Amino acid sequence: MNGKVLVVDDKQIMRDSVGATLRRAGLTVVVAADGKAALAAVARHRPDAMITDLRMPEMDGLQLLKRIADIDDQLPVVLMTAYGTVDVAVDAMKHGAFDFVQKPFEGDQLVMTLRRAVEHRRLIHENAALKSSNQSLEEAPMLIGQSQVMRKLGTQIKQIAQSNGTVLVHGQSGVGKEVVARTIHACSQRRDRVMLCVNCAALSSSLLESELFGHEKGAFTGAEQLRKGRFELADGGTILLDEISEISPQLQAKLLRVLQEQQFERVGSSLTMQINVRVIATTNRDLIQCVADGSFRQDLYYRLNVLPVEVPPLAGRLEDVPVLANHFLHQLTLRDGRDAKHFDLQATELLQSYRWPGNVRELQNICERACVLSRGRTITANVIRPWLMGPSPENAVGAAENRSGQAPQIHVTAAASSFYDPKPLEQVEREEILRALEFNHGNRQRTAHALGIGVRTLGLKLKKWKENNLVGQTV
Repeated sequence: MNGKVLVVDDKQIMRDSVGATLRRAGLTVVVAADGKAALAAVARHRPDAMITDLRMPEMDGLQLLKRIADIDDQLPVVLMTAYGTVDVAVDAMKHGAFDFVQKPFEGDQLVMTLRRAVEHRRLIHENAALKSSNQSLEEAPMLIGQSQVMRKLGTQIKQIAQSNGTVLVHGQSGVGKEVVARTIHACSQRRDRVMLCVNCAALSSSLLESELFGHEKGAFTGAEQLRKGRFELADGGTILLDEISEISPQLQAKLLRVLQEQQFERVGSSLTMQINVRVIATTNRDLIQCVADGSFRQDLYYRLNVLPVEVPPLAGRLEDVPVLANHFLHQLTLRDGRDAKHFDLQATELLQSYRWPGNVRELQNICERACVLSRGRTITANVIRPWLMGPSPENAVGAAENRSGQAPQIHVTAAASSFYDPKPLEQVEREEILRALEFNHGNRQRTAHALGIGVRTLGLKLKKWKENNLVGQTV
């Protein structure tokens, strides 16, 4: 078992002896000669456990234990105590110590105790990180499709996964950039560690800084307790910065330092923390243009764009639509316990004739709507046609050319040749969201899940529409 242990003792012979024993057991050792040095070492080296002598000048082991809680309240601390001070050590355990060893101790006893401490640290670290990320362990990342562009993307992902370099995933909204990011993590050597996701567009600059780097108790109004940030929780794993183009210039400078040095400070703290985190960023904007506009730092762009990945739009791989649709129907069947459903031939052809401006996310939403609202096990073209955003003969021609390279003969019906007056995209989005909200009886969580967006994103849209009097205040 690998792990990093901080050894604290004012006597060098004891530091050397304990350190040598732990190193022979395969543990990484950091040493400190007093409490002040130990506090600095905890902040800088992020140990998995600490063992400290109980009797030390200036700051004893019990005082150090209390001070450590202000920096890292989940660090397991083991006390070394001589005969006659066992009662003090037991009392220290009531104040948060993990365990104690009594001098003189056997090497095997020492190693066993520290290994238990390291394992305890690993478990609470991963549990906290998983809860923080709201990540379902049952959702394995999958790249669906057998088109040439998807096979090429799959090969590129396998190559990138073997590196620890920063990745910039670019593509239109809804193409599956997060799935690509999670697949990279799942194929990497960090697969057994946590991956956390942060939506940079959903939070204000001040809240995002606290979310990323954490804050000290009392750092600002409302900071009633110490909070660890996503970078700290993701130590050893991967962090996904979604919509990276939306962060403020001030925060861009701090993020640049993390990428360069793997160091940061919590909000309200002067202690520098060292981490080992792989960063994957996603964006649907042209960052080169953002650099030219002055809204994005050029040096940060080059730090992010070490390993670029371009995710193709669904319109560029329409041959993957049937397999994607069947995959989504199967997922819905398992999730909701419904009878299995399928699209008939005409419905499948209609799906492939559509240009999918909302990409894979739009297809997933259509599949869920069809699964919920259609009767019987067969989903027909008549069911899904009203939900597609104005498929035209040009759409059908483009789709067919994409599959065969030749334009087919199009028989235009009276309905298809009639005048089409499209609605603004924002109005269509608003109407669809309100319809989904009504269908789910105002439940925002179910509505957001059905639409494939976050609850926070849904709330921000509704707030914006209320402020512009585009929806009723009771929504």
